[in-house]
Amino acid sequence: MYRILKIGMDVHSKTYTLCAMEPMIGAEDRILANIQVTADYKNILLFIENLKAKLGSQDTYDIQCGYEAGCLGYSLYNQLTEVGVNCVILAPSTMLTPQGKRIKTDKRDAHVIAQCLSYGTYHPVYVPTEDDDSVKEYIRMRKVHKDKIKEMKQRIGAFCLRKGLKYDGTNWSLKHLQWLRNLKLSALNREILNEYMATFGELTAKVERFDARIEELAAQERYQEKVKRLGCLLGIQTHTALSLIVETGDFHRFAKGNIYAAYLGMAPGENSSGDKVKRTGISKAGNNHLRKLLIEASQGICREASGTNQRCCVHGRREISQKS
Repeated sequence: MYRILKIGMDVHSKTYTLCAMEPMIGAEDRILANIQVTADYKNILLFIENLKAKLGSQDTYDIQCGYEAGCLGYSLYNQLTEVGVNCVILAPSTMLTPQGKRIKTDKRDAHVIAQCLSYGTYHPVYVPTEDDDSVKEYIRMRKVHKDKIKEMKQRIGAFCLRKGLKYDGTNWSLKHLQWLRNLKLSALNREILNEYMATFGELTAKVERFDARIEELAAQERYQEKVKRLGCLLGIQTHTALSLIVETGDFHRFAKGNIYAAYLGMAPGENSSGDKVKRTGISKAGNNHLRKLLIEASQGICREASGTNQRCCVHGRREISQKS
């Protein structure tokens, strides 16, 4: 007998909740089991073997497991696929879930995931190769340190503001840094600012080292040509190009640009009803990291275009004055 089993898994760092469902044609789906086990993929394998023994070891089974993208990343997926278990990671924003207020428990969530697997009401998450995943983690580590630099700048600026100190020029230029080092402060305040500046310098040096390493990674054979092609686009440099490659994976998954924009959460939303048409902001669903990089790239394009227009206006006035 040929049987199809769908196993929804609500996974956490310490526990896995497993719901096994057998989709039935023309009848109510059968819930075979809904249990909680400790967070170890071997317990999932044992759960599957016990199901087979309970239903009949002589039958032929088509078993699919699935869990929502979350804190475990791709680790559980890799562990299960290595031992031959069919597993998918569900994109939470694409899952068809019950609407309105509902009781939320791990067992109910596992049941919902099993239903999504049974009815196909989800989109799977793209799973990158091990090399791409490692590069992605490295780039995101660089982002963490970049955020720390931003935080340290805010702390130094707030410290100066509390002391009634204000710099008139461009912040964080070489002259501004020199101004910070030469401020006349009490001994303890000077020590505080020196510690802030030391932390800022260490973080800046780290990010510079990370950027150099990212350039080396982008120069590898499997990335070099793709990075060069993406670099032809205005606003896209090595860091952004490599991030797009390793986090998107296969660009052929997206037939059109608007589909890719929707994948990144950059497509505008809509809340229309009847004769009323209401457009909303971007959906902000999907990959947050790539969305921010592309928004920053577009802002750079706008600044560059603005600067070009200003320069053209200045040159135009000069030409007119020379003619007059």
